[in-house]
Amino acid sequence: MSHRTITAEGLVVGYQRGRRVLDGASLTIPAGRRLAVLGANGSGKTTLLRCLSGALRPDSGAVAVDGALLRHTRGGLRAHRQEVQLVLQDPDDQLFSASVTQDVSFGPLNLGLPEDAVRERVAEALRLLAVDGLAARPTHQLSYGERKRVAIAGAVAMRPCVLLLDEPTAGLDPSAVAEALAALDRLQASGSTVVMSTHDVDLALRWADEVAVVVDRRVVQGRPEDLLADDGLLARARLDRPWALTVGVRLRDLGLLPDGPLPRDAAALLAALPDRPGVTPWR
Repeated sequence: MSHRTITAEGLVVGYQRGRRVLDGASLTIPAGRRLAVLGANGSGKTTLLRCLSGALRPDSGAVAVDGALLRHTRGGLRAHRQEVQLVLQDPDDQLFSASVTQDVSFGPLNLGLPEDAVRERVAEALRLLAVDGLAARPTHQLSYGERKRVAIAGAVAMRPCVLLLDEPTAGLDPSAVAEALAALDRLQASGSTVVMSTHDVDLALRWADEVAVVVDRRVVQGRPEDLLADDGLLARARLDRPWALTVGVRLRDLGLLPDGPLPRDAAALLAALPDRPGVTPWR
């Protein structure tokens, strides 16, 4: 795996009766960065990811990997899917083999790789997702969170440069979310660029290097601390301001936080507060 930059320019997608879901949407996925794609339900997040993965051909516009345009031919899509993999929100839409190992093996086997190479890829993917202890487990005996991670492992076994995840934390309890995010950290460290769609603004603020907000059938992209503090943009996108920014602004107004970038999660917020009331070490 190595980092690649994906760009989408002027994507237009309509499904029925002429209604467009995306209308001139453009996006850059920087190599090696964490990108959160944000938007309300029905905003077009999944449609955008499907276009980026090659699963959906836009009515107009283009997708490119390091400047090479995606071609919607059999050979073009096969090559693209070795670089870019999409993991759907519902793991049951992707898991269909009897056991975990069989399911994760499916993609590499379809590449025509020798058995030793397939076994190596499967072992690597299971380890990165921390599900290697489930290798022999029947897929129907997995918990929902385990099924999510196994579905991601199936994509990781293809060794993509860019991994597109549609709502990977949806439906998970807090401990399962922590396990999923730890797995994403390992994936990035191993050489994958990770893109996550979500409507969880708090998660996006603490996790992402950049955010892309799907709003009014287009995409607004920038730094999390900037876009997620833009109340006008958030209102148009039907999203809330992250609690860390709301609390941080109030604490700064009270003189409890210094000027400058606000903390993006609970740990950073607590670390920035003075040890004792009335003591502000930055003054």
